[in-house]
Amino acid sequence: MNNTILLNDNVRIPQLGFGVFLIDCDGSAYKAVRMALDAGYRHIDTAAAYFNEEEVGRAVRDSGIPREEIFVTSKLWLQDYGYENALKGLDASLSKLGLDYVDLYLLHQPYGDVSGAWKALEEGRRQGKIRSIGVSNMTPGLYRKLTADFETVPSVNQVECNLFCQQKALRSLLKETGTAVEAYQPLGHGSQALLTNGKVLELARKYGKSAAQILLHFLIQEGIIVLVKSVNEDRIRANADIFDFSFTVQEMEELRALDTGHGNHDPEAPGVGEMLLERYKIHD
Repeated sequence: MNNTILLNDNVRIPQLGFGVFLIDCDGSAYKAVRMALDAGYRHIDTAAAYFNEEEVGRAVRDSGIPREEIFVTSKLWLQDYGYENALKGLDASLSKLGLDYVDLYLLHQPYGDVSGAWKALEEGRRQGKIRSIGVSNMTPGLYRKLTADFETVPSVNQVECNLFCQQKALRSLLKETGTAVEAYQPLGHGSQALLTNGKVLELARKYGKSAAQILLHFLIQEGIIVLVKSVNEDRIRANADIFDFSFTVQEMEELRALDTGHGNHDPEAPGVGEMLLERYKIHD
């Protein structure tokens, strides 16, 4: 499990990452990250709004694995947008993680004072607190609008991406700047429609893999960074067992044809920013 992608800032990121969204900070996140690291994952993705940075950082520190061998991502929450607030938000994340730096730091959502927050991320990178900076949940329209005045091109855009939501227009746009696409919900949040799709099951039988492994490998073969999540050790290990086969050119074309062009989350829907800000309050 050593596939890496070279980002546009010359930072290398492991193509398969382990995410901790909705894993509680009651020992569960710590245990899950330790299991993932033991299984060979070297890319861990958290966020201020996941409320589990403390356990993620402790698991990384307790693992015995040299810090430079583990790629750690966190994300700035909307409450901390704007230049000064974002600098404080970054320091708060580093403090909770118990780390001197993060490998990748993202603007979690495309609302509010994005420009000010981005300038803070650029400053954090200059100070050595961040190795690489990126964005998340940006559609093609939002990406064009919000990054137009960025001094630094984002290295990553983390978005919903799976077999039915392949983000083709976004990927075409990001190819121009060498910005990598990072997929969350690669299994469609456990979508039965994805897991029981006829073509997926046909390929699962052919390659001796599970439907989930087929879905994950498709994104890997497309060159997309993939984030998986589980608290089950067997599933954590199975999700990583996707690098020992390759689809044919025809199979890739057949899988690409299953794209529906839309997913579960529409960042451009009215009121999404306000709703998220109200739902997730990381501090008073």
